[in-house]
Amino acid sequence: MHPARVVIGRGVWWAANVRVLPGVTIGAGTVVGAGAVVTKDAAAGAIVVGAPANQVGTVPEG
Repeated sequence: MHPARVVIGRGVWWAANVRVLPGVTIGAGTVVGAGAVVTKDAAAGAIVVGAPANQVGTVPEG
C-alpha cells in the first residue's frame, strides 16, 4: 500500500475531531466543521460539515 498525499490550502480553518482521508485536497480558505470526515476534495472557500463531509455553503468574501 502506498500513502496518498493530503493537501491543505492556505487559510483553511477546521474545528475539533476532523478526519481527512488520504488523497484529499482541501482548497484555500475552506472551513471544516467539528467532527467532519472529509472523504473527497473540498473546493476553495467551501464550508463543509458532517460524516461524510458535504458542502453546505461558501465562505463570504471580504
